[in-house]
Amino acid sequence: MSAIGDRVDANRTSLMRGTCGISTLQLFPSRFSGIMPFGEIKTSTADLQAIWQANEPGVTRTMVLACAAFEEALADSGLTVAQIQSPRTALIGASTVGGMCLTDELYHDSNKAENGSEYLSSYDCASVTLYLQARHKMLGIVNTINTACSSSANAILFGARLIRNGIVSKAIVGGADSLAKFTINGFNALHILAPEVCKPFDQNRKGLNLGEGAAFLVLEKEADVIGKKVYAELTGFGNSSDAYHPSSLSEQGDGPYLSMKEALIGANIAASEIGFINAHGTGTENNDEVESKAMLRLFNEPPPFASTKSNIGHTLGAAGAIEAVYSILNLEHQEVYPALNFTQPIAATGMKPVQAYQSMALKHVMSNSFGFGGNCTSLIFSKV
Repeated sequence: MSAIGDRVDANRTSLMRGTCGISTLQLFPSRFSGIMPFGEIKTSTADLQAIWQANEPGVTRTMVLACAAFEEALADSGLTVAQIQSPRTALIGASTVGGMCLTDELYHDSNKAENGSEYLSSYDCASVTLYLQARHKMLGIVNTINTACSSSANAILFGARLIRNGIVSKAIVGGADSLAKFTINGFNALHILAPEVCKPFDQNRKGLNLGEGAAFLVLEKEADVIGKKVYAELTGFGNSSDAYHPSSLSEQGDGPYLSMKEALIGANIAASEIGFINAHGTGTENNDEVESKAMLRLFNEPPPFASTKSNIGHTLGAAGAIEAVYSILNLEHQEVYPALNFTQPIAATGMKPVQAYQSMALKHVMSNSFGFGGNCTSLIFSKV
């Protein structure tokens, strides 16, 4: 679920066409409407609630976006109700803001004397995951991860570790975030919101565009997927802490370098075997140059790469999961999608992202997600 489609197939079509879903705000009330572009999903919260029958008290936009992606993942997986509710099935969600998408309501509830609104239990970051758990009566391990922009990549990593260590046999993993005054005003205070549509890895990049969306994936043990449609194998994952600055990566990209290196070690493949990288690529001055340097450091001659944030904006806690789905589409259809708005490489690195849709023989695809505080995660998906 993103600004370029409400289902996986719609997202793929938009990616192939080079569609940009970043535009002026139409539904979200903000003083930045008409001033800055965002990756807004052009369906109202009320309409989404009606479509997904999510009308319980306290349901937020983030919850219903998560519900849409979660229901699509479940339907596609073919899991039975008994399997979904089994103690051996985990639910690992992710969000940076959770119910604080209701920034004004939170402020009002925090400053009034009466008992509070229906949203009191919705502000917690875990509220989205808890809503999905209650909706489907899940009995297994439930957890919510908030590591900023690497949140849902870490949800995927954590779910895989639960399976690998025999704690569960299945893990439904992903994340969701919706636009919020809390994040829009916060990122604006950091002076990293672009006044125009973002241009990742371009010398003249001016910042990021915030977006909203959700994605969930179903991970299963290899022994349990015989006869099922299997899109890809999660073969490697790495997480590192740059620990350099609250909102910037170190100049040489130690965190990104280490997370990518650890993922390669876990997948037991050489750097030269990565066919494509879905880069974190936020369009900010710091991230794009540092990520480029880390790729040069690890790969020497980096493989083709691009950032889909030029299509949908930066969806924060949903980014890792959405871009994992895009990476799996790369593998399933043996194709890569173009970076948008790129004209001139960064002077310090000279690296150029893929600029046209093309077929490409791919066996391994890497997806990068780097969060505030230097929490860096890389995932490797492989063709089966």
